[in-house]
Amino acid sequence: MHAPSTIIRRKSRQIHVGQVPVGGDAPISVQSMTNTNTLDVAATVAQIRQLESAGADIVRVSVPDMDAAEAFGRIKREVAVPLVADIHFDYKIALRVAELGVDCLRINPGNIGREDRVRAVVSAARDNGIPIRIGVNAGSLEKDLQKKYGEPTPDALVESAMRHIDHLDRLDFQEYKVSVKASDVFMAVAAYRKLAGLIEQPLHLGITEAGGLRSGTVKSSIGLGLLLMDGIGDTIRVSLAADPVEEIKVGFDMLKSLRLRAKGINFIACPSCSRQNFDVIGTMNALEERLEDIMTPLDVSVIGCVVNGPGEAKESDIGLTGGTPANLVYIDGKPATKLSNDHLVDDLERLIRDKVREKEKAEQDVIARGA
Repeated sequence: MHAPSTIIRRKSRQIHVGQVPVGGDAPISVQSMTNTNTLDVAATVAQIRQLESAGADIVRVSVPDMDAAEAFGRIKREVAVPLVADIHFDYKIALRVAELGVDCLRINPGNIGREDRVRAVVSAARDNGIPIRIGVNAGSLEKDLQKKYGEPTPDALVESAMRHIDHLDRLDFQEYKVSVKASDVFMAVAAYRKLAGLIEQPLHLGITEAGGLRSGTVKSSIGLGLLLMDGIGDTIRVSLAADPVEEIKVGFDMLKSLRLRAKGINFIACPSCSRQNFDVIGTMNALEERLEDIMTPLDVSVIGCVVNGPGEAKESDIGLTGGTPANLVYIDGKPATKLSNDHLVDDLERLIRDKVREKEKAEQDVIARGA
């Protein structure tokens, strides 16, 4: 049951973070950031691989000093997903990770000192095909802007961003993306909307320091949802005080709900009531946990009774409708089989995985015929 999407994405210049296109007509990429000690190469590599398995398109790694830069080089050699080096102030770190194969530099040009230092970083980025991410944060605005505006405001965030952009414009470097993050939803949304009309470069969306898993998900969904509905945003990071893998899950769920990305299973499930003929909540919890590895897009409805179940099931790839004495499963909108409650989750998982394999084979056959 899909109403037509009214989202028209903002036209932006396309850059590449490694092999991942950002901006233009590219899918909105989802990223997260490691929270391990970068010097612990094994732990950081393990977390990056977890993020990649969850679907991360890009991963950011903090590089606070030269020791971390050397560790970053070792990490980079062991992972496939593009890596962004998060650097503040020390331009020499940026030059070193550029040598070590970084895919993007997160560094604000205005914060690294003299013009010759900015020029050196930009030259390294240009020579190695590395884009730069300008990241403005309401919690770390320049002192003169704090004095000028009295407090962080959308205009202050945008003015800070434009200062950093000016450094790159003077050096004719256009391969960059920009974020103007705030923990306040209204401030962040207003800043992004204003900046979207001033530059053509991709925008990296985020509500910074959004909170824990539940509250941060809600705050981020509201803020990023408003912007994405406006067609603003080319890559997103959901900032949660939680396992970084949860950031990827929430990000994709957000994009799936707006039909901006299709990756993994899109579950439609009722909240359950006394009409349910099976344990809807327990079934959903088990299915989500068991099927996290699936990346193929698939619509699966899980409805506990016959009131809304058939209607939702007919619009899903696989739909489960509660019934007595057995529950009815629809496949591709047609009644297919009945399942008892005894092994409901096991049987439903099997049907879903069979459907995924069928869908993947059909896609491979199409590719083979076109080759």
